[in-house]
Amino acid sequence: MANSLQEQLLKAGLVTEQRLKQTKTGKRKQRRQGIDEQSASERRQAEQARAEKQRRDRELNRQREEEARRKAEEHALRQLIHNHRISRDGGDVAYNFTDGSKLKRLHVSAEQHKGLVDGKLAIVRQDAFYELVSTETAARVAERDPALVLVLNKPGEVEQDDEYADYKVPDDLMW
Repeated sequence: MANSLQEQLLKAGLVTEQRLKQTKTGKRKQRRQGIDEQSASERRQAEQARAEKQRRDRELNRQREEEARRKAEEHALRQLIHNHRISRDGGDVAYNFTDGSKLKRLHVSAEQHKGLVDGKLAIVRQDAFYELVSTETAARVAERDPALVLVLNKPGEVEQDDEYADYKVPDDLMW
């Protein structure tokens, strides 16, 4: 009874040795093919997972690069405003302007007030502060972010149908 079924069939003469070899070879091929099919399926899944990971990595890298570029632009804009701001020391005249729906007041000198009114100076927002800059600097800031420029009067801008254009407004009139 220690003999396998194949050996017993061979001794009984029911099968030939060649037929046993063919059967063993066939079984081996079926097992290998099953393994190959399984490994092919696993390879396909692994390839899909790898492709998906590469796509996610590319997207994350693109987002990081975009964020770094945006931060660099913001920093350059802050530097531009900081380097070209005009000092408001000794400001005794209040200049009123709007920031969105809020009315704000900035104390400037009389000369700076005239520059703001004539369109030679502008007011820009830097973070939570307001800075006085030249119109050239304000134009450069407006190219990058127009929302930061709060006051930029056009020089020589006079309304055509102004009934009081011929009358001079007194200098001592304050609003």
